[in-house]
Amino acid sequence: MVGCINPNPFHVATTLGRTQFVQRLVHLKPELVEVLDSRYRSALHLATTKGHFEIVQALVRVREGRQMCLARERDGKNPLHIAAMEGHGGILEVLVGTIPHAARVRLDSGETIIHLCVKHQQLNTLSLLLHKIPDPEFVNAKDNDGNTI
Repeated sequence: MVGCINPNPFHVATTLGRTQFVQRLVHLKPELVEVLDSRYRSALHLATTKGHFEIVQALVRVREGRQMCLARERDGKNPLHIAAMEGHGGILEVLVGTIPHAARVRLDSGETIIHLCVKHQQLNTLSLLLHKIPDPEFVNAKDNDGNTI
């Protein structure tokens, strides 16, 4: 990772949805995509949280952005977890298509991305994931307390 800075102009532009500015910065300095804030969130985490679809697309077009699909913020969530929790199905579809195995990353509690969908009442993103990952083992996975979805 490039660094841990809070706040920085790239993260501010991402959070505010300044698509053209972010796209230009990513083109000029793709390594900015790897910069983390004090909560270990990348620009991809922030764009996903805010539902900025075009920015997410711009970030995952570069190698560094694709790898950020696996980056875990302070609470252990990667951008796919956030997209599922927030109900951003289009973004989730892009991220799963970029790094499919990132959807299988568990939280420290053992919860899967589909546990998060149920916990946050996001049935549309749950349905999307069940279609993208039709694996009975994944669907029936237990968290650390033995709970399935």
